[in-house]
Amino acid sequence: MTFDTRYTADDKLPSDQKTAQGRWHTAMSRDIKAILFDKDGTLLDFDATWAPAYEKAAMWVARGDAKTAERFLEHGGMDLETRRATSGSLLAAGNSEEIASAWIAEGANFTPRDLAAELDRIFIDSMHDAVPLPGVPQAIEVLLERGFRLGVASSDSEAAIRAFLEGSGLAPKFEFVTGYDTGHGPKPEPGMVHGFAAAIGLPPSVIAVIGDNTHDIEMARAAGAGLTIGVLTGTSRRQDLEHLADVILESAADLAGYFR
Repeated sequence: MTFDTRYTADDKLPSDQKTAQGRWHTAMSRDIKAILFDKDGTLLDFDATWAPAYEKAAMWVARGDAKTAERFLEHGGMDLETRRATSGSLLAAGNSEEIASAWIAEGANFTPRDLAAELDRIFIDSMHDAVPLPGVPQAIEVLLERGFRLGVASSDSEAAIRAFLEGSGLAPKFEFVTGYDTGHGPKPEPGMVHGFAAAIGLPPSVIAVIGDNTHDIEMARAAGAGLTIGVLTGTSRRQDLEHLADVILESAADLAGYFR
Protein backbone atom coordinates (compact mmCIF):
# COMPACT_ATOMS: atom_id res chain seq x y z
CA MET A 1 0.00 0.00 0.00
CA THR A 2 1.28 3.47 -0.87
CA PHE A 3 0.01 6.95 -0.27
CA ASP A 4 -0.17 10.18 -2.24
CA THR A 5 2.22 12.84 -0.88
CA ARG A 6 -0.10 15.59 -2.15
CA TYR A 7 -2.11 15.06 1.00
CA THR A 8 0.56 15.97 3.57
CA ALA A 9 0.31 19.08 5.72
CA ASP A 10 3.76 20.22 4.61
CA ASP A 11 3.02 22.22 1.45
CA LYS A 12 5.20 25.16 2.53
CA LEU A 13 8.34 23.09 3.13
CA PRO A 14 11.33 23.20 0.75
CA SER A 15 11.29 20.39 -1.82
CA ASP A 16 13.99 18.32 -0.10
CA GLN A 17 12.13 18.49 3.20
CA LYS A 18 8.86 17.63 1.45
CA THR A 19 10.52 14.47 0.08
CA ALA A 20 11.77 13.50 3.54
CA GLN A 21 8.39 14.19 5.09
CA GLY A 22 6.71 12.21 2.32
CA ARG A 23 8.87 9.17 3.08
CA TRP A 24 8.06 9.53 6.78
CA HIS A 25 4.31 9.75 6.15
CA THR A 26 4.51 6.79 3.76
CA ALA A 27 6.15 4.68 6.46
CA MET A 28 3.46 5.73 8.92
CA SER A 29 0.61 5.00 6.55
CA ARG A 30 1.91 1.51 5.76
CA ASP A 31 1.55 0.57 9.42
CA ILE A 32 -2.05 1.72 9.74
CA LYS A 33 -4.59 -1.07 10.15
CA ALA A 34 -7.57 0.78 11.60
CA ILE A 35 -9.21 4.20 11.33
CA LEU A 36 -11.21 6.01 14.01
CA PHE A 37 -13.57 8.61 12.53
CA ASP A 38 -15.01 11.69 14.13
CA LYS A 39 -18.68 12.10 13.17
CA ASP A 40 -19.68 15.74 12.84
CA GLY A 41 -17.83 17.57 10.09
CA THR A 42 -16.04 14.35 9.12
CA LEU A 43 -18.77 11.86 8.27
CA LEU A 44 -21.64 14.35 8.01
CA ASP A 45 -22.15 18.01 7.10
CA PHE A 46 -21.69 19.87 10.39
CA ASP A 47 -23.41 23.16 9.57
CA ALA A 48 -26.38 21.68 7.72
CA THR A 49 -27.04 19.29 10.59
CA TRP A 50 -26.05 21.20 13.68
CA ALA A 51 -27.09 24.81 13.04
CA PRO A 52 -30.81 23.88 13.10
CA ALA A 53 -30.28 21.55 16.07
CA TYR A 54 -28.48 24.19 18.12
CA GLU A 55 -31.06 26.84 17.24
CA LYS A 56 -33.88 24.50 18.30
CA ALA A 57 -32.08 23.66 21.54
CA ALA A 58 -31.32 27.28 22.36
CA MET A 59 -34.93 28.33 21.78
CA TRP A 60 -36.14 25.52 24.05
CA VAL A 61 -33.66 26.50 26.78
CA ALA A 62 -34.64 30.17 26.37
CA ARG A 63 -38.33 29.21 26.63
CA GLY A 64 -39.07 30.76 23.26
CA ASP A 65 -37.29 34.08 23.77
CA ALA A 66 -35.30 34.68 20.57
CA LYS A 67 -32.87 37.22 22.05
CA THR A 68 -32.01 34.95 24.95
CA ALA A 69 -31.57 32.03 22.57
CA GLU A 70 -29.15 34.06 20.46
CA ARG A 71 -27.20 34.94 23.59
CA PHE A 72 -26.82 31.25 24.40
CA LEU A 73 -25.75 30.48 20.82
CA GLU A 74 -23.22 33.31 20.74
CA HIS A 75 -21.85 32.26 24.13
CA GLY A 76 -21.33 28.77 22.69
CA GLY A 77 -19.37 30.08 19.72
CA MET A 78 -21.93 30.50 16.94
CA ASP A 79 -21.47 33.39 14.54
CA LEU A 80 -24.97 34.84 14.46
CA GLU A 81 -24.54 36.23 10.94
CA THR A 82 -23.23 33.10 9.24
CA ARG A 83 -24.99 30.66 11.63
CA ARG A 84 -21.74 28.69 11.80
CA ALA A 85 -19.91 27.46 14.87
CA THR A 86 -16.41 28.90 15.08
CA SER A 87 -13.42 26.58 15.08
CA GLY A 88 -12.59 25.13 18.47
CA SER A 89 -15.67 26.63 20.12
CA LEU A 90 -17.99 24.89 22.55
CA LEU A 91 -20.60 24.28 19.84
CA ALA A 92 -17.94 22.99 17.46
CA ALA A 93 -16.36 20.51 19.85
CA GLY A 94 -18.27 20.31 23.13
CA ASN A 95 -20.63 17.62 24.37
CA SER A 96 -24.12 17.98 25.84
CA GLU A 97 -22.90 18.14 29.43
CA GLU A 98 -20.40 20.87 28.59
CA ILE A 99 -22.95 22.89 26.62
CA ALA A 100 -25.49 22.50 29.43
CA SER A 101 -22.99 23.76 32.02
CA ALA A 102 -22.08 26.76 29.87
CA TRP A 103 -25.69 27.73 29.19
CA ILE A 104 -26.59 27.36 32.86
CA ALA A 105 -23.68 29.67 33.72
CA GLU A 106 -25.18 32.09 31.19
CA GLY A 107 -28.55 32.01 32.95
CA ALA A 108 -30.44 28.90 31.81
CA ASN A 109 -32.74 27.84 34.67
CA PHE A 110 -32.19 24.08 34.69
CA THR A 111 -30.17 21.52 36.58
CA PRO A 112 -27.12 20.29 34.64
CA ARG A 113 -28.50 16.75 34.51
CA ASP A 114 -31.92 17.75 33.22
CA LEU A 115 -30.58 20.15 30.62
CA ALA A 116 -27.97 17.71 29.32
CA ALA A 117 -30.68 15.05 28.97
CA GLU A 118 -32.93 17.42 27.00
CA LEU A 119 -30.05 18.48 24.77
CA ASP A 120 -29.26 14.83 24.08
CA ARG A 121 -32.92 14.26 23.13
CA ILE A 122 -32.90 17.18 20.68
CA PHE A 123 -29.54 16.17 19.21
CA ILE A 124 -30.53 12.52 18.78
CA ASP A 125 -33.67 13.64 16.95
CA SER A 126 -31.53 15.72 14.56
CA MET A 127 -29.46 12.67 13.60
CA HIS A 128 -32.23 10.51 12.14
CA ASP A 129 -32.29 12.40 8.83
CA ALA A 130 -28.66 13.55 8.70
CA VAL A 131 -26.80 12.45 5.58
CA PRO A 132 -23.12 11.64 5.03
CA LEU A 133 -20.85 14.04 3.24
CA PRO A 134 -20.48 13.39 -0.51
CA GLY A 135 -18.15 10.53 -1.35
CA VAL A 136 -17.67 9.38 2.24
CA PRO A 137 -19.78 6.18 2.05
CA GLN A 138 -17.93 5.15 -1.10
CA ALA A 139 -14.55 5.76 0.56
CA ILE A 140 -15.63 3.69 3.56
CA GLU A 141 -16.51 0.79 1.26
CA VAL A 142 -13.06 0.94 -0.33
CA LEU A 143 -11.34 1.03 3.06
CA LEU A 144 -13.30 -2.01 4.21
CA GLU A 145 -12.38 -3.87 1.03
CA ARG A 146 -8.73 -3.11 1.80
CA GLY A 147 -9.05 -4.63 5.24
CA PHE A 148 -9.18 -1.59 7.52
CA ARG A 149 -11.01 -1.82 10.85
CA LEU A 150 -13.30 1.16 11.35
CA GLY A 151 -14.75 2.97 14.35
CA VAL A 152 -16.51 6.23 15.24
CA ALA A 153 -15.67 8.53 18.16
CA SER A 154 -17.77 11.64 18.72
CA SER A 155 -18.48 14.27 21.34
CA ASP A 156 -22.14 13.52 20.67
CA SER A 157 -23.99 10.86 22.69
CA GLU A 158 -23.64 7.24 21.67
CA ALA A 159 -27.37 7.11 20.94
CA ALA A 160 -27.08 10.06 18.55
CA ILE A 161 -24.13 8.48 16.76
CA ARG A 162 -26.03 5.24 16.31
CA ALA A 163 -29.12 7.13 15.10
CA PHE A 164 -27.02 8.74 12.36
CA LEU A 165 -25.30 5.49 11.40
CA GLU A 166 -28.59 3.59 11.24
CA GLY A 167 -30.34 6.33 9.28
CA SER A 168 -27.51 6.65 6.77
CA GLY A 169 -27.03 2.90 6.31
CA LEU A 170 -23.48 3.05 7.66
CA ALA A 171 -24.04 1.16 10.90
CA PRO A 172 -22.76 -2.23 9.60
CA LYS A 173 -19.51 -0.62 8.45
CA PHE A 174 -18.28 0.34 11.92
CA GLU A 175 -17.40 -2.21 14.60
CA PHE A 176 -16.84 0.34 17.35
CA VAL A 177 -18.89 3.38 18.40
CA THR A 178 -18.19 5.69 21.32
CA GLY A 179 -19.74 8.95 22.45
CA TYR A 180 -19.02 11.25 25.34
CA ASP A 181 -21.32 9.14 27.52
CA THR A 182 -20.08 5.66 26.58
CA GLY A 183 -17.50 5.49 29.34
CA HIS A 184 -14.22 6.26 27.61
CA GLY A 185 -14.13 9.91 28.62
CA PRO A 186 -14.51 13.04 26.45
CA LYS A 187 -12.26 14.47 23.78
CA PRO A 188 -9.44 15.50 23.85
CA GLU A 189 -8.67 12.84 26.48
CA PRO A 190 -7.16 9.64 25.00
CA GLY A 191 -9.81 7.19 26.24
CA MET A 192 -11.84 6.90 23.03
CA VAL A 193 -8.78 5.85 21.04
CA HIS A 194 -7.73 3.43 23.76
CA GLY A 195 -11.25 2.00 23.85
CA PHE A 196 -11.16 1.40 20.09
CA ALA A 197 -7.72 -0.20 20.35
CA ALA A 198 -8.91 -2.55 23.09
CA ALA A 199 -12.10 -3.44 21.21
CA ILE A 200 -10.27 -4.48 18.04
CA GLY A 201 -7.19 -5.94 19.73
CA LEU A 202 -4.66 -3.60 18.12
CA PRO A 203 -2.28 -1.01 19.62
CA PRO A 204 -2.95 2.73 19.15
CA SER A 205 0.23 2.94 17.05
CA VAL A 206 -1.53 1.24 14.11
CA ILE A 207 -4.67 3.40 14.37
CA ALA A 208 -5.27 6.56 12.33
CA VAL A 209 -7.63 9.19 13.75
CA ILE A 210 -9.46 11.49 11.34
CA GLY A 211 -11.43 14.57 12.35
CA ASP A 212 -12.26 18.18 11.57
CA ASN A 213 -11.43 19.67 14.97
CA THR A 214 -8.33 20.24 17.09
CA HIS A 215 -9.93 18.11 19.84
CA ASP A 216 -9.78 15.11 17.48
CA ILE A 217 -6.10 15.57 16.74
CA GLU A 218 -5.21 16.32 20.36
CA MET A 219 -7.05 13.17 21.45
CA ALA A 220 -5.10 11.12 18.92
CA ARG A 221 -1.78 12.61 20.03
CA ALA A 222 -2.56 11.96 23.69
CA ALA A 223 -3.42 8.34 22.91
CA GLY A 224 -0.30 7.65 20.85
CA ALA A 225 -2.21 7.07 17.61
CA GLY A 226 -0.07 6.17 14.63
CA LEU A 227 -1.41 8.83 12.28
CA THR A 228 -3.48 12.00 12.68
CA ILE A 229 -5.57 13.26 9.77
CA GLY A 230 -7.38 16.59 9.67
CA VAL A 231 -10.22 17.32 7.25
CA LEU A 232 -11.58 20.66 6.03
CA THR A 233 -15.27 19.70 5.78
CA GLY A 234 -16.15 20.84 9.29
CA THR A 235 -15.55 23.86 11.50
CA SER A 236 -11.77 24.17 11.15
CA ARG A 237 -9.59 25.83 8.55
CA ARG A 238 -6.30 24.42 7.32
CA GLN A 239 -4.35 26.82 9.55
CA ASP A 240 -6.26 25.56 12.58
CA LEU A 241 -5.14 21.98 12.00
CA GLU A 242 -1.85 21.93 10.10
CA HIS A 243 0.33 22.51 13.16
CA LEU A 244 -1.20 19.45 14.84
CA ALA A 245 -2.15 16.94 12.14
CA ASP A 246 0.25 14.72 10.21
CA VAL A 247 -1.95 14.97 7.13
CA ILE A 248 -4.63 17.38 5.89
CA LEU A 249 -7.33 16.14 3.50
CA GLU A 250 -10.09 18.15 1.93
CA SER A 251 -12.56 15.45 2.96
CA ALA A 252 -12.75 11.95 4.42
CA ALA A 253 -13.84 11.00 0.90
CA ASP A 254 -10.15 11.38 -0.01
CA LEU A 255 -9.08 8.51 2.27
CA ALA A 256 -9.43 5.99 -0.52
CA GLY A 257 -6.94 8.01 -2.56
CA TYR A 258 -4.63 8.53 0.38
CA PHE A 259 -4.39 4.85 1.36
CA ARG A 260 -3.68 3.43 -2.08
